[in-house]
Amino acid sequence: IFAAGGIATGLCAGSQFWVPGGERYLPANTCPLIKAMLGARFDKTCPFYRLADMYIGENTCDGKKKAYEILGTDVPMHVMDLPQMKRDKDIVKWADEIKELIAVVEEVTGNKVTPEALSEEIKVINAKRQALQRLYDLRKNAKAPISGTDTLLISQIAYYDDPKRFTQMVNVLCDELDQRVADGVDVAPGAKRILISGTPMAIPNWKMHNIIETSGGVVVCEETCTGTRYFEGQVDESGETLDEMVMNIAERYMGINCACFTPNEGRFDDVIRLAKEYNVDGVIDVNLKFCTTYDIEGYTLEQRLNEAGIKVLGIETDYTDNDAQQIKTRVEAFIETLA
Repeated sequence: IFAAGGIATGLCAGSQFWVPGGERYLPANTCPLIKAMLGARFDKTCPFYRLADMYIGENTCDGKKKAYEILGTDVPMHVMDLPQMKRDKDIVKWADEIKELIAVVEEVTGNKVTPEALSEEIKVINAKRQALQRLYDLRKNAKAPISGTDTLLISQIAYYDDPKRFTQMVNVLCDELDQRVADGVDVAPGAKRILISGTPMAIPNWKMHNIIETSGGVVVCEETCTGTRYFEGQVDESGETLDEMVMNIAERYMGINCACFTPNEGRFDDVIRLAKEYNVDGVIDVNLKFCTTYDIEGYTLEQRLNEAGIKVLGIETDYTDNDAQQIKTRVEAFIETLA
């Protein structure tokens, strides 16, 4: 998109405020993220929907797939067909989807995606990933230099902000955090170190982080699509032709361990690896209601973590505060069990 001179931004989907509007079109037992996505659009309360020349989606779950049929009624809607396995032919299939997207974006923008432009933007987005990796690496310190809630907001902004500006400002922040580490600053002294895994947390969904960080914990890592899955792994910058670059992009994105894939052993390995890298005391696996893929994976994830000697708590929730006190009680009890 950027190589064609366009602007890419995330869409609003993280607040209970938008959910009732989405329930006019969707069953109540649909994931709140999808209901909020439609509510923000049709209630005209998200500016990004009003400004967009086209919407781009991917069929990572059945709910999204069908909701796009409603969303794209008056603005061009392009849905990318994400393969659900990671065989060689699936990576080739995803590369074909990227090529089709290039053609669509060229038509909308009126600009050609040249090898030179795409090569430059690969480097720009890789630099953004590197800045986020630097931020997360700072969270590995025994004394937490930044709260999990603040870091989550930064990760959420990554979906909206201009990539170059975002990268610059994250690196400025990291310079400050380097100094905090040198000075021995700890934003949560005595708090238990928690890794959150599970469903993405779209802006402004800070519910679980807030509960954990007011219950004796500090979130030091997120194994989510608004966490490590977003920035871990670079796109190979060695491609010279468009076909080579597209394949490099496809290979990087098919390396993400989203619960839409089967099998998805890599995600369980990632959670255990990250738990060790960030020296966490426990894992809280958060599942948005009616998110079937993550809900089903929760069983195996809990088994794998137990085998690795890592304590885990599973939480199912939505965007409302109706269950906040109940969850807080469970989180406080879980944190008390952590050595």
